[in-house]
Amino acid sequence: MNELTSNTAASWRDYYEMCKPRVVMLMILTSLVGMFLAVPGMVPLEILLLGNLGIALVAASGAVVNHLIDRKIDIMMKRTHNRPLPQGRVDPKQTIVFAISIGVIGMAILLFWVNPLCAWLTLASFVGYAFIYTGYLKHATPQNIVIGGLSGAMPPLLGWSAVTGSIEPDALILVLIIFAWTPPHFWALAIHRKDEYAKSGVPMLPVTHGEYVTKVHIIVYTAILVLVSVFPYFSGMSGLLYLLAAIALGAGFLVWSALLMFKPKASTAMDTFKYSIVYLALLFVALMVDHYLF
Repeated sequence: MNELTSNTAASWRDYYEMCKPRVVMLMILTSLVGMFLAVPGMVPLEILLLGNLGIALVAASGAVVNHLIDRKIDIMMKRTHNRPLPQGRVDPKQTIVFAISIGVIGMAILLFWVNPLCAWLTLASFVGYAFIYTGYLKHATPQNIVIGGLSGAMPPLLGWSAVTGSIEPDALILVLIIFAWTPPHFWALAIHRKDEYAKSGVPMLPVTHGEYVTKVHIIVYTAILVLVSVFPYFSGMSGLLYLLAAIALGAGFLVWSALLMFKPKASTAMDTFKYSIVYLALLFVALMVDHYLF
């Protein structure tokens, strides 16, 4: 069954799935932290709600475009072949209308109720992910996730700019953390799905350079991430609680990267990928807790 032959009617769950809700929720967590770190007290409620709503809608629009562009390779991969577009539950025209609708609504919210800087930065992130990464870089180079990772690293800056209307050094440190986190996070998944990426023709690093080279890259980028993750302490943005959390979480990430390199099991790559998600979430929660309690 594929998008040309299926007669299955779309449900709201299909549209919800195309928004990549788990990815967007992690983005909004980092956006929230960016907002809270931007001010000493409470974020204005209107900005807190409308800012994150607008950012989430534009991010979801980018995810829908990703589904649209990748629909032909998604059907070749076990992880993605049951998505709404490959299975024909939603057709491309409906997808385009949906992506435009939620994207325009999100941009309108940011422009009229938040501030123009946050809106244009969010649009830049959308273009970077939906078109530059998904439409070009993903199929052009095995360094796709490194070069294209900047767009996915933007949410803390989007949250920060929603509150302040400015771009500040501390916000860029938060962006740098996610930028350094993205390659080891995604390459662990790519190792687990290497055969599927090879079948689909996507030049992921494990496919083009092999697992060993990819594992070396993961260790190197994880070490860079651990180094970058302590910047908030030395810049004065956070205190000792965050520093200890960053070191402990970073040590855990290094352990998983080392296991993947030296003592891999069938599940180690996926376990490393899962830990990376927990790592980022807890790291940003630690930033917020430290900000308000110490």
